[in-house]
Amino acid sequence: MIDTHTHLYFADEYPDGGAAAVDRALAAGVSHMILPNVSLDSMEPLLALHHARPEATSVAVGLHPEDIDADWRPKVEDVFARFADESPVAVGEVGIDLYHDTTFRIQQMDAFGEQLERAAGLDLPVIIHCREGLDETLHILGLMGERVPRMVFHSFTAGPAELERITSAFPEAFIGINGVVTFKNAPDLREAVARCEPSRILLETDSPYLAPVPKRGRTNESSLLCHIRDCVAATCGLPPAELERITDTNAKRLFTKCRFPQTS
Repeated sequence: MIDTHTHLYFADEYPDGGAAAVDRALAAGVSHMILPNVSLDSMEPLLALHHARPEATSVAVGLHPEDIDADWRPKVEDVFARFADESPVAVGEVGIDLYHDTTFRIQQMDAFGEQLERAAGLDLPVIIHCREGLDETLHILGLMGERVPRMVFHSFTAGPAELERITSAFPEAFIGINGVVTFKNAPDLREAVARCEPSRILLETDSPYLAPVPKRGRTNESSLLCHIRDCVAATCGLPPAELERITDTNAKRLFTKCRFPQTS
């Protein structure tokens, strides 16, 4: 299994820097974990964990939309400069988040466009964070035209209508599914997963958030990815091993610069 989106470097939840959580994930059958950046403050703990477990982790470079303000340009410059020698495998997580605050809506759109341009220039896929901002996200992606990067809509928790909007506009987009799919109150998401081509699905935990049933309410970590796999497999009508094979293949198709472990 490949966890395509996890923040095991968050100090409050993983006081040892996340190394033990990586080791637990490996013991649970997770072969690789992608660590997306979110802010200026997250860069150093993220890179420290990656350097401690380089064979098991890869990094993504970007500035989260909730970290965008009126003075966002120097922040983006700083983040990309810091990761320049770290061989990032994606740009992310970046996008639009208008759930709590719409004050910097225009700045978020501008920053998203700038980071998409950087992804295109670096030939990297983009990990998209989209919360209450699908109109804006699709608009900015559309402005890229033929230069639009490969992409995953991370933490997709909406229903069939939103899935249709994304896949109609960008048929090659991947959809990241996390622990929300296991929640009792997420029937619309499971319907969307059932309608989604398995060849477009990626598995993720988004740790430390959204721990799956039966661990809901606890600190999430990559070792719990199996519960997400099993729920998605049942929803798609596939054996877990087959769903794992498909989603691992999908991850390798999207993150082409990632050094995934060799499998027999």
